[in-house]
Amino acid sequence: MRIVIAEDLLLLREGLVRLLTDTGHTVVAAVDTAPALLDAVAEHRPDLSLVDVRLPPGYRDEGLRAALELRAADPLTRVLIVSQYVERAYAADLLADGRGGVGYLLKDRVTALDEFLDAVERVAAGGTAMDPEVVRQLLTRNDRHDGVSALTAREREVLDLMAQGLSNSAICAALFLAPVSVEKHITNIFLKLGLPPADDSNRRVRAVLAYLNQS
Repeated sequence: MRIVIAEDLLLLREGLVRLLTDTGHTVVAAVDTAPALLDAVAEHRPDLSLVDVRLPPGYRDEGLRAALELRAADPLTRVLIVSQYVERAYAADLLADGRGGVGYLLKDRVTALDEFLDAVERVAAGGTAMDPEVVRQLLTRNDRHDGVSALTAREREVLDLMAQGLSNSAICAALFLAPVSVEKHITNIFLKLGLPPADDSNRRVRAVLAYLNQS
């Protein structure tokens, strides 16, 4: 896999380069500013971009806004945000375009190498990888949505895991539920949130992420 990294901390940037190289990937560019990220993606057309939220010169949300710009220019651009912060407004915009191929992980919660590499592979393949804390904050932001109040506690748990990108079988394992129960909960969630069905393979991701962007 060909990867671009945008991270302003030198040690972390070089650590990511080493980690990804050692696990069989190719880092085609490692940059430290948002403009350099845009240039690197335009030049190399990577399979995935790993992006920090706060980059020079302002150290506010330059990386996330650059990721949005990349996705607007090419919806198939794969972006995995790895940050210390949850920028809710822009994060919702990034995650809720419904196309998949996006993720948002918090640095201080990435403690398992296998989980991080799984997130990298999942996002590059067009799926999603969302930190549970990011999901929690986005769901909290949207508690005013009428459909949320209609969800049972179990349905909210299922929705949370769906938004993280878990499959039905993974949700079964996490909540100790039978497959038929999980399928029933998911059906109820979509009905209560007023999310119509679709035939594409990203139906669950598209619907959940679209919901996360509602206010």
